[in-house]
Amino acid sequence: MALQNMQNNRSVTEVLQDIVANIQEIVRSEFKLARTEIGEQATRAAKSSAPLGSGIVLAPYALGFILLAIVYALEMVVAAWLAALIVGVAVAVVAAILVSVGRKRLEQVKMPQRTMASVKENVEWAKNQIR
Repeated sequence: MALQNMQNNRSVTEVLQDIVANIQEIVRSEFKLARTEIGEQATRAAKSSAPLGSGIVLAPYALGFILLAIVYALEMVVAAWLAALIVGVAVAVVAAILVSVGRKRLEQVKMPQRTMASVKENVEWAKNQIR
């Protein structure tokens, strides 16, 4: 390399400047590539969100029509008001079970004890520093 530098009549400073410039260009290129890839992924995510959002909006309607169909089917056997009452009570029971299961699972989630202790310790330390 020293021989080559002498042939090119380049000083060590010039060589180091070229190295730094090349590294800067590599970093810029990597950021440009990352920005492009992130943009592509964001476009994909946006295109995916439209059908997902539509499905989320339509799902309650579908459930409503299914429940209505069950009411109509029960009307063939019992009075209309009784069919609606049976379906309503059944849905209420399912909802109560789901809420109960969710509450039990939520109660099992514990606060991060070490983090809480650390925060309390930091608060005490800050109070002592103020005094």
